[in-house]
Amino acid sequence: MRIRLTIVACVATLLASFALYPLFKTATWFGSGLGAVLTVGLAGVVTRRLRLPILACLAIGPAALLIYLTVLFASGPALLGVVPTPASMSYLAALVQDGWQESFQYAPPVPVLPGVELLSTGGIGLIAFLVDLLAVRLRRAAPAGLPLLAMYALPARFRQESAGWLVFLPGAAGYLALLVTDARDRLSGWGRPIFTRHWSGEKFVHDRPDSSPLAVTGRRIGLTAVAIALVVPLAVPDVHPRWLPGTGGDGEGGLTTVTTPDPLVSLKRQLVRQDDAVVLTYRTTDGLTPEYLRMYSLDRFDGDGWTYSPMHGDKNARVDGKTLPEAPGLGDSSIRTVSTRIAVDSHVRGMNVLPTPYPPTKVAIKGDWRVDAPSLMIFSLRDSAGGRTYTVSSVRPTPTYQQLESTAPAPADVASRYLAVPRAIPQDVVALANRLTASASTPYDRAVKLQQWFVRPGNFTYSLDAPSPRNVGALRDFLFTSRTGYCEQFAASMALLARIVGIPARVGMGYTAGTRRPDGSWIVRTRDTHAWPELYFSGIGWLRFEPTPAGGGGQGSATVPDYTAPQLLPGAPTGGSTNRLPTTGQTPDGSSTGGTGTAPRHRPDPVDRNGAAGAFPPPDHSGPPIGRLLLLLAFVLLLAIPAALHRLARVRRWARPTSDAHVAHAAWDELRIAAMDFGLPWRPGDSPRATARRLMEAQPLGEAAADALTRLVRAEEVARYAPAPGPATGLRDDARVVRTAIAAGAGRRRRWRVRLLPPSSIALLRHGAGQVLDAFDRLDSLTLRRRHSAS
Repeated sequence: MRIRLTIVACVATLLASFALYPLFKTATWFGSGLGAVLTVGLAGVVTRRLRLPILACLAIGPAALLIYLTVLFASGPALLGVVPTPASMSYLAALVQDGWQESFQYAPPVPVLPGVELLSTGGIGLIAFLVDLLAVRLRRAAPAGLPLLAMYALPARFRQESAGWLVFLPGAAGYLALLVTDARDRLSGWGRPIFTRHWSGEKFVHDRPDSSPLAVTGRRIGLTAVAIALVVPLAVPDVHPRWLPGTGGDGEGGLTTVTTPDPLVSLKRQLVRQDDAVVLTYRTTDGLTPEYLRMYSLDRFDGDGWTYSPMHGDKNARVDGKTLPEAPGLGDSSIRTVSTRIAVDSHVRGMNVLPTPYPPTKVAIKGDWRVDAPSLMIFSLRDSAGGRTYTVSSVRPTPTYQQLESTAPAPADVASRYLAVPRAIPQDVVALANRLTASASTPYDRAVKLQQWFVRPGNFTYSLDAPSPRNVGALRDFLFTSRTGYCEQFAASMALLARIVGIPARVGMGYTAGTRRPDGSWIVRTRDTHAWPELYFSGIGWLRFEPTPAGGGGQGSATVPDYTAPQLLPGAPTGGSTNRLPTTGQTPDGSSTGGTGTAPRHRPDPVDRNGAAGAFPPPDHSGPPIGRLLLLLAFVLLLAIPAALHRLARVRRWARPTSDAHVAHAAWDELRIAAMDFGLPWRPGDSPRATARRLMEAQPLGEAAADALTRLVRAEEVARYAPAPGPATGLRDDARVVRTAIAAGAGRRRRWRVRLLPPSSIALLRHGAGQVLDAFDRLDSLTLRRRHSAS
């Protein structure tokens, strides 16, 4: 039977490995993975046949896998082509390093290069070893599903789009087969089943063991699992099951919410794709330097990275060529209207957010596409942009120097959302932001100085070899130590510094303008994937800044907006250098201040560093921890459920009695609940007197409580056995006296436990769940009865 279990464990591992197929261009990896599984399975059989201890199994299994990998990938430097040597081990280590780097140089599906194949083969072999160890050697088949689940985690981590439910079925079937085989193996240890054969009517009948209790248990477990799978997603933030009306599907009723994978996960893979695939082409009326095509607006920084809030849109939010909501903050500043015709390549998959110039005012596209009003992100729950052509009308702000210098403070809703900074931000990062902008007198001046610091020659180096930032420590290392990164580091860092100095900021992600073709159209490739900071100025709205180096030494197609160079703006003072803000005596409206060299008089800055308040303190933008408060409130409410049920049951207990007998039973039930809560013995088959005797033996009561218990016993006996119940006066008070005496005899810790988590309420919940399952059992039995009667 162990041989059979070993075979099933190997088959389950191979079936689960089907989940890896979306990661590779060809299926050549499967043959080497099959060999690794067979090698590990054979090693397990040998160790069990020789009855070796488990420590030997822990060494022999990986050793057999190492020999197999040596024969397959490093037979040249190995002894006799089989035995590993230091040279072959060094070769395998170098091949592993190559495979690791190659896996990050391609976006899935990746070519099956030797290093990549070595990683996949070794990983499948290790999982096969763990499954064999858990399911066959240790006889723990259920935990063996954890290593099998790791196969599904890889595609979910490295791919934005889902691989589909068909990929999940083979591995699930293999795991269930492993559980069934293990169960049969355990059952066979009980011996052979014995069946009786007797004559009934005109034929022999075989009496088989009654397995209905096991079937009922199995159905209960299955129903409980299904209920948990349906209910738990409702309690998890940002998880919206599509079976619930108004949370998925076509969103015809109520609000529709969609969350997609973190867009920054695939940013670097798109940048380093060696094929540099075409994403889209477009024509625009935007002139020689079109605006970037934005997809995502990342507005939330939690200390580990930038993410975006869930997008919302009901059926009224469908674009359908209608005018979109007005862009936040867009006022009377100079704007020009732009029309862009975009054609997404048919090979693009999983693009459910449209690339558009910001801010779009109208989108004409076929399909169910909706707009998220706060961010103006255009998304779909069912359609993909691949192969589609659509037209976008947008506006492009062209602010003047005076407008940028005289912006008013941000509205309260914008400030609360886009100035939030976690408290865990290191103080040296806060000090850096304040130091870089110390001489700036307006939000616009501060924004320009931040950008100039990033793009100043020699300050930072653009490199795609830098790791993706995944926490504050990584951003801090980028700012102070390595000074090396790509657009994600530059955009995330400048947005964070801007928030620290009081400028509402977020991170935009999408594509640069791309490359202009001779016919006047533009082509955007995967290398044009980009991230940039967007800063908010009242009356102008969100403006793109560009801290990432451009050109040959940086993001090749990145462009610096004109409004980020003050000396190029209409109405700007003359005489300033490209690296310094103007300091002439000219005011923003162009008039003179009455002398040269005097500081310009700007509109009062909402963050005045040298005003009457004195030195500028580091701003605290963290705000109240709403999420944590809600989580704490939910936890408190969850803890309060047992106590509330206990109180509700008592109220209902005393509200139902309509006769003296019912009052006696209610008082006796109150005594039973008290005994259960405080851990005193209570046997349902005992008489009232026997129950009272056990209670008195377990915990002596005072004279008043003993007399009250005697009256409760007498009333319960009369209500049970007498033809006419006696008077029930004072029984509720007697029950309260006895419960108080029982509580006084318990310790303080026990009393607090009864107040917060009464055991009787837990039993009530368990009883209610049992009744629900019993209802399903009755329904199932009725269905089976009808099926048998029909047959």
